[in-house]
Amino acid sequence: MQFASDNAGPVHPQIIASLTRANAGYAPSYGADAETTRAVAMIRELFEAPSAEVWFVPTGTAANALALATLAHPFDTVFCADVAHIHEDECNAPEFYTGGAKLTLVPTEHGRIAPDTLGRVIAGEETRGVHGPQRGPVSITQVTERGTTYDLDKLRAISEVTHDFGLKLHMDGARFANALDHLGCSPAEMSWKAGVDILSFGATKNGAMGAEAVVVFDPEVARTLELRRKRAGQLLSKHRYLAAQMTGYLEDGLWCDLAARANGAAARLAKGLAALDAVTFVHPTEANMVFAAWPARVHEALFAKGAGYHLWGDTLDGAAPDAPLAARLVCDWSMDEAGVDAFLETLRAALAQ
Repeated sequence: MQFASDNAGPVHPQIIASLTRANAGYAPSYGADAETTRAVAMIRELFEAPSAEVWFVPTGTAANALALATLAHPFDTVFCADVAHIHEDECNAPEFYTGGAKLTLVPTEHGRIAPDTLGRVIAGEETRGVHGPQRGPVSITQVTERGTTYDLDKLRAISEVTHDFGLKLHMDGARFANALDHLGCSPAEMSWKAGVDILSFGATKNGAMGAEAVVVFDPEVARTLELRRKRAGQLLSKHRYLAAQMTGYLEDGLWCDLAARANGAAARLAKGLAALDAVTFVHPTEANMVFAAWPARVHEALFAKGAGYHLWGDTLDGAAPDAPLAARLVCDWSMDEAGVDAFLETLRAALAQ
């Protein structure tokens, strides 16, 4: 009954096996190895982008911060969702790696930025000339931090707004695979074909040990990212172990299978919760995250039985027993039907008491 985070789940055995294969003998360092060459080729083929530049880093924060640093001057502002990971969960890493660029927060509904809202916020900047921040890149998150997705029409509309202002578009794809599974499109359709200039392509939340790829579709910024990665201490000497995770992740479509498992578990969980009168949903369930609320006393009972998840914006301290408190539940690839059903059964029993 562990739904705290998809970061908390195990590494998939196929990725462990890929690491074991890469561990044999000697290999050139700093990305000059055959495993890295293969991983880059696999990503280029996957995205139908033979000229894309691909750089591997161990964390999503590094991927996002370095990607944005290639797009934003220190005197720029980055436009992002008011609940974006780069705003709430990266300890000012984008501001640090850009050399001081600020973040301008765009209001959202269920975690999604509306194209017209983005346009108004961008238009509102650069009104103070040299005295204010200059317009910088737009960053969107797919899947959003509230478990929703941008469909292809919304992505294209956001891209049009961004490019009409002469700006670049970054996508935080920490859960890229989960969004792809929900939308049923191709990686190219959900990235450069929709106008994304640079992508943080996540694997860690979907079964890897710690591997992310920055995929640069815009050749104008590719070289500076390579240098920034080195300067930031994010170029691993034993680079083959990053690349091996990615090859294992992509081989035989494993990454899509793992995302489908996680999304399927979340859909099963959401269906079970929807059948309970005492449960209300805070956000739509479109990928592997469920946001729902139920009475405080039920949360207490679930935690006492060992369930793992986070209250979202609420606390049990001082809450009335029947006060509805919101929770975030995240399904990773290893969550099976038994785990979901055990949670639902425990919740139903607590409601009945």
